[in-house]
Amino acid sequence: MNWYLKVMKEHYADFKGRARRKEYWFFALFNIIIMVIATILDKALGLDFTMGSGQYAVSMGYGYIYIIAALIHLIPGLAVSVRRLHDVGKSGWMYFIVLIPLVGPIWLLVLMFTDSADGENKWGPNPKEVISE
Repeated sequence: MNWYLKVMKEHYADFKGRARRKEYWFFALFNIIIMVIATILDKALGLDFTMGSGQYAVSMGYGYIYIIAALIHLIPGLAVSVRRLHDVGKSGWMYFIVLIPLVGPIWLLVLMFTDSADGENKWGPNPKEVISE
């Protein structure tokens, strides 16, 4: 939880520096949990969006609470992703690799699982060496 709060409070829109795997993946985990809770709340409160009308109405599965939560997490999610790419020695622009169908998302996932580049790089010191637990 501390890693999630660190991203949300200290590094909300910080695209500079590096983020270790633990910071990125704990943020992703709590983000997924929050989005699932938002979806459940939307359904329970009847705030989910529907398409069509009458007997042809189909629930979209998400609603206003989900949209608000997604917007709150958009900038910090991009920022921690860019800092994670910096940590493996890639430019933040490498995030756009996700736009390549099928291969792009897999490549980005592999980069997010890759260990930190040793020592200091042009985005700063290795966060594993700076923060000792």
